[in-house]
Amino acid sequence: MRFLVITDLHQKTSALGWINAEIKEYSPDAVLFLGDITDFGTSEDAVGILESIDSEVYAIPGNCDPLDLPERIKGVCHSMHGECTEIGGMHLAAVGGSNPTIFDTPFELSEENLYSMLRPISKNGMILMTHAPAHGRLDTIPSGLNVGSTGIRRIVDEFSPVLALSGHIHEAIGAVRFGDTLFVNPGPARDGRSALVTLDGGAASAELLGPLSR
Repeated sequence: MRFLVITDLHQKTSALGWINAEIKEYSPDAVLFLGDITDFGTSEDAVGILESIDSEVYAIPGNCDPLDLPERIKGVCHSMHGECTEIGGMHLAAVGGSNPTIFDTPFELSEENLYSMLRPISKNGMILMTHAPAHGRLDTIPSGLNVGSTGIRRIVDEFSPVLALSGHIHEAIGAVRFGDTLFVNPGPARDGRSALVTLDGGAASAELLGPLSR
């Protein structure tokens, strides 16, 4: 099972060309879109972007997306905010938005809310799909501070997902393993970045893609 993972497009619609080219080249089972589809835009903006992607899409909002986005995108993709599903025999649980930031962006949630939304839909060994990273996991900003979510980190520690996908922190691009979990931040799609994630027999691997890889 293979996924193309994108995040933080921030309404840069010119990126849809290379996204669809990667879909054609790699034939992923689905695209996992980790939020910030818009840049403080409308849900109609998000719908237009999502329906232009030539693949089945599972999507969550980012902190820069409008609050009505999860409901409004249901007609064009799998809207996964606070939801879970089975995909290719794997349990996928997701929540969008972010923990509180200093910027007071539209889609911010308390740490307790993030935890309480994920707790009842989580399973051991799942795929975890969030916009914000778990605290201490691909969450370092240029100042050196770790700004990830403590609520999401609690979920990671309790359920040991095989794969934890996040965006939000544009500088914290990477694929790193801690314990049984592979953490992946593909980097912002607005800068031409994505990741190809493969799950084979319960083992996860990731290839980071960018402008130089095309």
